[in-house]
Amino acid sequence: MFLRKTVAVLAGAAALSLGVAGTAQAARTITYDSTGAAQYESDITEAVKVWNGDVKNVQIKKAAPGTRANFTIVSDPGWPRAQPTTLGNGKIWIGKQAVDQGYSRVRIVAHEMGHILGLPDVKPGPCSSLMSGSTGGVDCPNVHPNAAEKARVERLFAGSAKADLTESVDAA
Repeated sequence: MFLRKTVAVLAGAAALSLGVAGTAQAARTITYDSTGAAQYESDITEAVKVWNGDVKNVQIKKAAPGTRANFTIVSDPGWPRAQPTTLGNGKIWIGKQAVDQGYSRVRIVAHEMGHILGLPDVKPGPCSSLMSGSTGGVDCPNVHPNAAEKARVERLFAGSAKADLTESVDAA
């Protein structure tokens, strides 16, 4: 009897770790404060929907007023960039320079959120890679991470991969 219970427990643990039977842990929730980029609020909301729909191990929500957010989003006249501090934390600048050049505002925000979620730039890269940023071209309509980008975020937030957040990240 003891042996059967032990085997059953081990089999259940193995199934969970392989994703066969449900989810081993709840999604991590990270929050953002976009009060410094109010003119881009609808673009930010759309980028959040993209990430929340495309990955399950992390979900992004707007921070309640008066609470501390994991990351902030502001606008400035420069080029878009992100400065992740730790996985899921940091700061995003929505640079007006790229907006004025005609780059998709939702793609800019989703790309910079990708850095907060632990993804590096992929340059040069095709439009099909969200993390190719500006090298995808000004006419690139893609706002979704590709399969490899989604899988990396899922691994990072499941705790099975390490994000390299040691370098400053630039350009959408």
